Amino acid sequence: MYTPFKNRLALLSLFALLCLPVSLSAQLLGAAASDAKETVQEVPKDSLGRDNPRSTVDGFLNAMGDQNYNRASQYLTLRRSVRRSSQKKKVVQAFQRLLDTGGDFYASSLLSNKATGRTDDDLEPNTDQVGKITVGEDEINLYVENTAGEGKPPVWRFTQETVDDVTSINIKSDLLIDKVLPASMRERRLWGVPVGHWLAVIAIGILSYLVAWGLISLLGTILSKFWKKEKREKATAIIQAFEQPVRLYLAVRLFVAVSLQVGISIIVRQKFNTIIFTATIFAFLILLWRLTDYLSIYTQQRMTLRKRLSAISVILFLRRMAKIVIVVIGVIAVLSAVGFDVTTWLAALGIGGIALALGAQKTVENFVGSVTLIADQPIRVGDFCKVGEIKGTVESIGMRSTRLRTPERTIVTIPNGLFSSNNIENYAHRDKFFFNPVLEFRMETTPAQLRYLLVEIRTMFYSHPKVSNEPAKVRFGGLTASGYKIEINAYIEAPNIDTAEEVEEDLYLRILDIVAASGTDFAYPSQTLYMARDKGIDEDKTRLAAEKVQHWVDTDDLQLPAFDPERIEALKDKIQYPPKGSISAKEE
Repeated sequence: MYTPFKNRLALLSLFALLCLPVSLSAQLLGAAASDAKETVQEVPKDSLGRDNPRSTVDGFLNAMGDQNYNRASQYLTLRRSVRRSSQKKKVVQAFQRLLDTGGDFYASSLLSNKATGRTDDDLEPNTDQVGKITVGEDEINLYVENTAGEGKPPVWRFTQETVDDVTSINIKSDLLIDKVLPASMRERRLWGVPVGHWLAVIAIGILSYLVAWGLISLLGTILSKFWKKEKREKATAIIQAFEQPVRLYLAVRLFVAVSLQVGISIIVRQKFNTIIFTATIFAFLILLWRLTDYLSIYTQQRMTLRKRLSAISVILFLRRMAKIVIVVIGVIAVLSAVGFDVTTWLAALGIGGIALALGAQKTVENFVGSVTLIADQPIRVGDFCKVGEIKGTVESIGMRSTRLRTPERTIVTIPNGLFSSNNIENYAHRDKFFFNPVLEFRMETTPAQLRYLLVEIRTMFYSHPKVSNEPAKVRFGGLTASGYKIEINAYIEAPNIDTAEEVEEDLYLRILDIVAASGTDFAYPSQTLYMARDKGIDEDKTRLAAEKVQHWVDTDDLQLPAFDPERIEALKDKIQYPPKGSISAKEE
């Protein structure tokens, strides 16, 4: 199709106008992106590694070891008047001499490796204490501070006050180790320190341990002499528990004190600081380990003497758990001492502990239940007890469960968590056995016969040597649908349930004799049909019972509603038990 020239020109103009904003916006976006890149650029770190207190101390010591005093001076905040290299060298050498004489840096693991320094101390922000110098009566605290401006990368240096305090003290006398060592050992260097210092450290370490060994051995011998002969074994066990850890700790303290006094280089001592700190941790862990063994053995012996054998398994389990905890704490402490960051590990350990606790909830519950059973001792092995609806004899009390043997001779295993939370009825430790029958007599029973029964049954209880001296209660309890009710409440004195059952049997037989002598009989259920063969009530015995009760009334000797105390005293132990004719009576 033909298009006039003017139309084509108009179309080109429109196209140019549409494309112009797009290109401009693209340029603007490109410029903004380049600006953003420039703002995101990381700020370079300090070339000397003065990013935190720990790296500042390490860098300062390394520079002194390399005898690069100019670099070492850059770790110090110096006055403006100190500009020349010779002046800087003089300040650093004074610092090093004081540190060799009586100074000490904290162990590297105790120094902060964070850009902010320690935030949990009482010092001002961006200021940390990293050590101390003691010369005679003078004491200088060594501080470092972040000297960078706000918004700039941290640069930690020793504070100007610390440098001024150090340079204000002048020591003229030579170090003891420099006087003793030959020139060859002072001139030859290893890692920036005279070889003689390294050899002296090894010698001091060996001598410190030997001295500590001798002192502790002598002290242990002296202490054991003061204990009585019967307690000598116990004293020896206590001394052995403390001997090794105290010896190690004393050797460490002697090593630190002697190396400081003779003037061992601060560079050497700082490298041994981690070893010293680790050895102190080991001494404490060994002490805990030995005390755990001693306490568990001592407790086992006590439990064995008390015949609480079920407690021994719990003691052994607790000892294992305590040792596992000691090992875990020791590993974390040692890793922290050598410079590892254990914060992440502790967090993972905490999460793992929570997961383990949730997964082993029932196991922990059963363990706590077993500890409760052994501590409270509601039952022991051999006791006959009732737990919930289960009766049986306790055969074993384990860490997880308790086993009962039922009267049907089956074994029931009950988890200790469920066992300790249930009501436990222990039949094995009863001092008395409750005798509580309810007797029902026929409706034809006369009041005289009831009085006869009440008096004679009470008389029998007061006379029986195996019935408790507490007054036995024999009471007319009222009427039932079947007849008259007499309730009996008494306690049988017996050492165990078998003997109690024997006495109970004898009481029932004597009650039957009394009932037969009264002329009445026990009530039958109301649904029972009386047959022709039923003899009914014996008229002769009924008459005799009535006459006896009437005799009691006439002579004012009716022991109702209560027995005369003199009568009770006179009746005590009148009944022969075991009864005459039994094999038990023959044996007695």
